[in-house]
Amino acid sequence: MMARGEWKESLSLAIANIISQKLRSFLTMLGIVIGVASVISVAAIINGLNHHVTDKVREIGSHSFFITRFKAFTFDFERLPEEIRKRKHFTPDDAVAIRQQCPHVEKATPILTRAIFLGGDNEIRYANNHVEGSFLRGGEPELADVIPVYAVQEGRFVSAQENLHAETVCVLGNAIANSLFGPVDPIGREVRLNGLPFRVIGVFEPQQGLFGGPGVDQFVIIPYRTFAKLYPEIEEIVIGISVSDAAFLGRAQDEVVEVLRRRRHVPPEKSNDFEVTSPDLLTDLWKQLTGAIVALTFIIASIGLLVGGIGVMNIMLVNVTERTSEIGVRKAVGARRRDVLAQFLLETVTLTSLGGLIGIVLGVSLSLTVAALFPALPARVSLGWIAVSAIISIAVGLFFGLYPAMKASKLPPVLCLRHE
Repeated sequence: MMARGEWKESLSLAIANIISQKLRSFLTMLGIVIGVASVISVAAIINGLNHHVTDKVREIGSHSFFITRFKAFTFDFERLPEEIRKRKHFTPDDAVAIRQQCPHVEKATPILTRAIFLGGDNEIRYANNHVEGSFLRGGEPELADVIPVYAVQEGRFVSAQENLHAETVCVLGNAIANSLFGPVDPIGREVRLNGLPFRVIGVFEPQQGLFGGPGVDQFVIIPYRTFAKLYPEIEEIVIGISVSDAAFLGRAQDEVVEVLRRRRHVPPEKSNDFEVTSPDLLTDLWKQLTGAIVALTFIIASIGLLVGGIGVMNIMLVNVTERTSEIGVRKAVGARRRDVLAQFLLETVTLTSLGGLIGIVLGVSLSLTVAALFPALPARVSLGWIAVSAIISIAVGLFFGLYPAMKASKLPPVLCLRHE
């Protein structure tokens, strides 16, 4: 075993040699820098995005799930198999049956939507201001309980009486209200929604949605019966369901499936002719996507580290050749094989560790810059990934530095001293 003083001396020699050849050392560690920086920055951005998606899913409601005719994010209905396209539409009575027959269901409410991607554009006007491309949704008072993200900042939500009498009242997304009214209080004022007069009764709290995309800010909610009366051609009902405790989600879903299969006369041997969707679906889809991105990043980073490691090995072999006389002198004055081995191995590890340190600093700086310049792409630097990157840097030095160090340690002193 080498004494502590010997390790210290070997480390000092290694650092001195790196400093004496600054440019060569920097170019040698460049592959390590790029590999580590890419791992840190991509991991930080994905980590931040994962938290962002999880937070948005929680806003939608961890106690909620939805019943739809087709799978979520299905827009090209014509491409669906005929058997699926012929599925029956849901009705408000289905939501009533779920409320009455499912003990673990707290709320169940039908939802109607009119949007441009569903074939119906919307326009809202107030005085000389107008907003196009908003999402119009018809909902009962229970909608705000099923989807907590519909939190009212000013005014109130739709009441049972307004829904019962199909009144022309609306709750506006925050961005829509700001565009139409500016500093003016919108509550009680009349807007024209698709050409019809509606009285504003509330404004939602600001909510931009995922990555700055459409969220509650772009929604207008009107009473369910009002929507059904104005747009009878829209039959695509989604049933929103909530439970009192997230622990009841599984049992509530089983109860809902049983009730709907019975109401829709689905034979025992047939699959459901509807879909059960929870907000976690979005999280799962996102994790699958980011998992592929992480894998691709690691492949690219691994190639960079491999190239960097090969470069380090090549330079260390050159160093061994260039410093053959130095090795002979050290051995002549009493240096053992393990002393020479330690010197060159420490030099390699120090080189890759410095490259890893620079890569970590560069990766963290890049992540923070992305977070500052692009708020929609939040980045969270993970201490775990920093530790992994540091370990990888050291491991690359040990792996690619072992052969040159062993070659140096095995050189005979006499041949070393004769070398010119």
